[in-house]
Amino acid sequence: MITYEFLQHYWWFLIALLGGLLVFLLFVQGGNALIFFAGKSESERQLIVNSTGRKWELTFTTLVTFGGAFFASFPLFYSTSFGGAYWVWILILVTFVFQAVSYEFQSKAGNLLGKRTFRIFLTLNGCLAPLLIGTAVGTFFTGSDFTVNKGAVGNIASPVISRWGNEWHGLEAVANPFNVEFGLMVTMLAVSLGALYLINNVDSDKLAQQLRRSLMVCFGLFLILFVVVCYNLITMEGFAVDASGEVFMQKGKYFANLVEMPAVLALLLSGAVLLVVGVVITLLRKDFKRGIWLSGPGTVFAVMALFMVVGYNNTAYYPSTADLASSLTLANSSSSEFTLRTMAVVSLIIPFVVAYIAYFWRQMDKKSLTTEELESGEKY
Repeated sequence: MITYEFLQHYWWFLIALLGGLLVFLLFVQGGNALIFFAGKSESERQLIVNSTGRKWELTFTTLVTFGGAFFASFPLFYSTSFGGAYWVWILILVTFVFQAVSYEFQSKAGNLLGKRTFRIFLTLNGCLAPLLIGTAVGTFFTGSDFTVNKGAVGNIASPVISRWGNEWHGLEAVANPFNVEFGLMVTMLAVSLGALYLINNVDSDKLAQQLRRSLMVCFGLFLILFVVVCYNLITMEGFAVDASGEVFMQKGKYFANLVEMPAVLALLLSGAVLLVVGVVITLLRKDFKRGIWLSGPGTVFAVMALFMVVGYNNTAYYPSTADLASSLTLANSSSSEFTLRTMAVVSLIIPFVVAYIAYFWRQMDKKSLTTEELESGEKY
């Protein structure tokens, strides 16, 4: 029998999957961050822009789907975070607007700002979007300054359930070193994935050589940040939930979650191994271009595991530093059983949608992008 608790865990699994796919698809942003760093000539920069321009809609669509899934399955998180920490989410959306405008107008006739200006916008999106998203996700482990009062929904004068505790509305997250480290880690991961994708997608030996150099630097920084973040996760206090639903601080909670959920630990380790193997083989073998298809799934697995660590095993996935009792858990922030059950049926179409995307992705990338193709085809 499918219980309410099972449905809550099922939908958190889907949230974790969408989160993993989103971080993988941030290779578009990572590729854009390399426009000036790896692209040394106009043709090389145009190759990078056209390559990422084929996929940017997938990243934005996944971001919107991720937010929509949270709204449908855990609406209290949506109203608390999106309604309270709105400056962070607004900045994320602004960077994506810059991205969309840049792809649309940089090669149009009458472009008064010039290609370079729009490419700077793309580079800013490539650096800031992963940083902001990663910093926001870091608060899942460190907590945010908000309070929740469900009884306020009956207050006609002010029916506001969630209130933010300061005027920074999410920007205060940068004051916590762990959040910044997490954001920088996601940024370096995105740039590394971007380099891997471009190596696979662009047919240019010179650009591939420059991308490999960029990959070596960025992945090295990622590994350093990854070790720092993992050490902090293992040693930091976590927000645990007892049988009555009360939230309390527990030393080493996230490490305990990994130990007590061996399947999640195996998922994290397998993801990390795939990620590292994809990069290492790409760096060691100059003829190997398919590293993205090892590191990509590895990224999805590792991110899914992190979401499970912060949401499963009696853990508050969106803790409140202002009032522990206001912390959000799977049990106290989800939609009704009827809603989750109905949407669970709809979610069965997800594999078909993924298969559809994979098919057309393969059709678009069957042939590597070349300079000659740019001269005869559409330019972004």
